[in-house]
Amino acid sequence: KAVRFSFTIMSVSIQAEGEDEAITIFREPKPNSEMSCKPLCLMFVDESDHETLTGVLGPVVAERNAMKHSRLILSVGGLSRSFRFHFRGTGYDEKMVREMEGLEASGSTYICTLCDSTRAEASQNMTLHSVTRSHDENLERYELWRTNPHSESAEELRDRVKGVSAKPFMETQPTLDALHCDIGNATEFYKIFQDEIGEVYHKANPSREQRRSWRAALDKQLRKKMKLKPVMRMNGNYARKLMTREAVEAVCELVCSEERQEALRELMGLYIQMK
Repeated sequence: KAVRFSFTIMSVSIQAEGEDEAITIFREPKPNSEMSCKPLCLMFVDESDHETLTGVLGPVVAERNAMKHSRLILSVGGLSRSFRFHFRGTGYDEKMVREMEGLEASGSTYICTLCDSTRAEASQNMTLHSVTRSHDENLERYELWRTNPHSESAEELRDRVKGVSAKPFMETQPTLDALHCDIGNATEFYKIFQDEIGEVYHKANPSREQRRSWRAALDKQLRKKMKLKPVMRMNGNYARKLMTREAVEAVCELVCSEERQEALRELMGLYIQMK
């Protein structure tokens, strides 16, 4: 895969002497823009290839850690100003997070990269979870895994370290990655398309059968015009094909009102522009 590792200055804050709160004086309005997002390195690598990835990004991590623990003093307006850096790594998908944080692969019993939940626990409790994992804790757990100070069996040790099996390499922040952003948006558009086909704005409380027929009509049209087969759960490839002008044109053929057709085209145009 071609991987671009880049950075953006997201915000600059000032904390006056004796003040508790910092004041933000700059916030990047377009953090994904090519104007602000500077590439640090471009590489051909797969995140599964741990040796190559750590070899290429090792110096970046070392430099980042050096910057974290030191201060930059610059002369601004004739006065010396002291700057500190805070890094936030975002935009990693689950596979990359597991690689960076030293966790077992996605088939692991420990299903979550944010908490210690197992598959069995998650199936019993789908909602009440909080973010409990951290980079520092993962490092501590790796040391336990490596040294096994309590002389435990492999199974007991694995239960103690909750799926950490390699040395965490780089700290990541829990955020929504681009793939799941696409999937979330496409899921909403898929519902909007069904509602527009069924003219839901005229109907107070449509029945389940009506909704099912609208969905069937949408699936049939997308299969005919876009070669998109219906899916049980939205996936990345389906989402990317659905969020196009061609897909909207196909849906508009089933929408009676010209005004609503225009609104749909405008909505998709805005989405593509924002993306």
